[in-house]
Amino acid sequence: MTTLTRGNRPTLLRLASALLVGALLAFGARAATDDMHILIGSYTHDSDSPGILRLRFDPKTGQIDPKPVQTLASDNPSWLVLDEERGRLYATNENGPAHEDPVGRVSAWQLDSTGDHQLIGQNISLGDEPTHASLSHDGRYLFISNYGSRPNPGGSLAVMPLAKDGHPLPVTQMLAHQSSGVHPERQQSAHVHSAVPSPDGKRLLVSDLGADRVFVYRYDPSNAERPLQPDEPASIELPAGSGPRHLVFHPNGKHAYLALELSAQVASFDYTNGTLTRRQLLDLKEAGSDVRHSPGAIHTSADGRFLYVSDRGDYNHIIVFAIEADGTLREIQRRSSEGREPREFAITPDGRFMLIANQLSDELVVLRRDAGSGELGETLQTLPAGRPSDIKLLAPN
Repeated sequence: MTTLTRGNRPTLLRLASALLVGALLAFGARAATDDMHILIGSYTHDSDSPGILRLRFDPKTGQIDPKPVQTLASDNPSWLVLDEERGRLYATNENGPAHEDPVGRVSAWQLDSTGDHQLIGQNISLGDEPTHASLSHDGRYLFISNYGSRPNPGGSLAVMPLAKDGHPLPVTQMLAHQSSGVHPERQQSAHVHSAVPSPDGKRLLVSDLGADRVFVYRYDPSNAERPLQPDEPASIELPAGSGPRHLVFHPNGKHAYLALELSAQVASFDYTNGTLTRRQLLDLKEAGSDVRHSPGAIHTSADGRFLYVSDRGDYNHIIVFAIEADGTLREIQRRSSEGREPREFAITPDGRFMLIANQLSDELVVLRRDAGSGELGETLQTLPAGRPSDIKLLAPN
């Protein structure tokens, strides 16, 4: 055994540091070459998709392997929710009156010992076209956005408890809002489009496209059957006819950004204890243009330096904003999505690639991304996929 003396301590410390650095580099090299898995949700009622595809993605080359690792048969699994801590996957089955199965549902899968997803349960959402869901921070509930395209009954927010094994239990709480009635077709009733927990998990912010408001609820799981109660103030009013769709928080929890579908705008906010204070309202449509814009997905980069918005309609671009130190936005790029209706997208953990689900052109697209500048670069791959609607990245096994 070597004795650590005053004379040889620096040498041994240098040796230990070198060994540690070598180990970290070796781990990093392995991590860089390990394949990731991605999950693709899709609309099945007008495509040949089986439901959910699990595909292999090479984070070194930016290539998706077209051969599925696993397929999960499911009706219209348009939105996916990962509970990676517990190895579970949830999907909203966006069924409604126009579909063969008219009943909105939520399905759940559990990763087994072999790394495959196994179906563990399903339950109804008590509303039409559940288009979005989120998981409470404690993993006890799903908050389901029933969009509800029919004017009557319209949309609603459903609270679905989860059993200890992850099985979806019957909905215990339903919440509905008053529509604004501004848009003659899209706002005759409420249309809940997303429900996002606050960074501390104490509140739920609900974007209702039909009401032109973001509703704020306090989350109190001690009231097991009715864990949501209106906050004070109970909602944040938005411009008439703007149609809020999806909201995302900055990683620091102090700012939030909202895609306004009907007015083709992005709003930036300061966020404090349930209160959204609007800072900016930015037009995505150029003045005088007749091109139809329709913002959809909205996400920040992991480092909080950039915001990305998919703009669908006839425009079909990803719009890139730099996020300033005070949380305000500055547009820096508009990049074609290389397809039609970029409904969702995901950025890889290392920031080097963006994966886009182009719904109406039936394809996945991989773009190179510059992690330093935030800008999107060359198209690396275009892969056929029936009506893709969501992309989620799985950590390597």
